[in-house]
Amino acid sequence: MLPAGLRLMSSTNQSSVSEFLLLGLSRQPQQQQLLFLLFLIMYLATVLGNLLIILAISTDSRLHTPMYFFLSNLSFVDVCFSSTTVPKVLANHILRSQAISFSGCVTQLYFLCVFADMDNFLLAVMAYDRFVAICHPLHYRTKMTHQLCFLLVIKSWVVANLNCLLHTLLMAQLSFCGNNIIPHFFCDATLLLKLSCSDTHLNELMIHTEGAVIMVAPFVCILISYFYITCAVLRVSSPRGGWKAFSTCGSHLAVVCLFYGTIIEEYFNLSSSHLVERDMAGAVMYTVVTPMLNPFIYSLKNKDMKKALRKVLTMRFSSKQ
Repeated sequence: MLPAGLRLMSSTNQSSVSEFLLLGLSRQPQQQQLLFLLFLIMYLATVLGNLLIILAISTDSRLHTPMYFFLSNLSFVDVCFSSTTVPKVLANHILRSQAISFSGCVTQLYFLCVFADMDNFLLAVMAYDRFVAICHPLHYRTKMTHQLCFLLVIKSWVVANLNCLLHTLLMAQLSFCGNNIIPHFFCDATLLLKLSCSDTHLNELMIHTEGAVIMVAPFVCILISYFYITCAVLRVSSPRGGWKAFSTCGSHLAVVCLFYGTIIEEYFNLSSSHLVERDMAGAVMYTVVTPMLNPFIYSLKNKDMKKALRKVLTMRFSSKQ
């Protein structure tokens, strides 16, 4: 006789599997200890760094501009993105458990999709902001209004949630009646489709068409924006003036290269014979490392951000004394 949980899953025609087992990054005890420590440090750095960015922008009136408004939203999304996977990895290590419930797996899949899409959309919106600032500087304030900035962010959230809701509902309709082992540290959509004993053609079709458009369209917008930005910079008579204009895009370009570079490496470089190891390394890069590095990239060469962060830290230390 099936346990109550399994009977419930069967009766709803969702799955005969009540939980999945996440194998994590390594099965070696010594490596697991080291990876736990690394993940903990990177997660704390991600949360602290991005929250400091948000606090600095919110408290410094000089940073109340569209560029920093989008940056604060990106920092918030990065904290959420990393929090979708890393706490579960840390908790599983502490509890000596690899289990994640069926509903927990689907929920994690949904939020991973939402925050990945939001990273994608925000990078495109930030590229558009730089395009307007450099190509149409005299009309920047009239074009990039507060209403437009809020509208771009809200629309991004709406599209991201609708897109991920579609994929999650399709995934929830599949049956999982045999193997429940996921060779990863989070619930990856492609691995879940391989475990399903249902027909997954519709899921794969949506991922390769609608899902691909959602990911590729913002990237194309970024390329087009930087094409026009480059043309505008080359038309500037003074090389120093052109370089100064383009330098405002440096941090954004670095984050774009880091974000899309890891995604392209993972999903398009199929020549590697160590496919599982490569997928795992790529997943760590864009779910853990990239959200951690973004605050450092945006603050290292940004004088206004440095001043704002110094002001926040000074206020914090002076309040303790």
